[in-house]
Amino acid sequence: MEKYATFIRNRITELRLKKDVSEYQMSLDIGMNRNYIQGISSGKSLPSMEAFINICEYFDITPMMFFDAENRNPGLVHQALKEMHDLDEEDLEMLIGFIRRLHKK
Repeated sequence: MEKYATFIRNRITELRLKKDVSEYQMSLDIGMNRNYIQGISSGKSLPSMEAFINICEYFDITPMMFFDAENRNPGLVHQALKEMHDLDEEDLEMLIGFIRRLHKK
């Protein structure tokens, strides 16, 4: 259990820092008291399921993306996926080719 609690705390901190927002501001932004995120980060508490969903929405990611430790920019990936949903097959193939070309660099 502690391994997962540590992951959740660290992941929230990682995503919060990427968003460049303080614990205080994030707490207020998600409608909690000003020390809420600090309490999570310090190990005093963990978010409830409802608060966890609100945190994911705050970062514009899905819970699945939250737990994908290899994805260091889940918000950007989520935004890219949203944009790709409207592309036709030819454009998607072109995009895949471009991504493959970038990986070769």
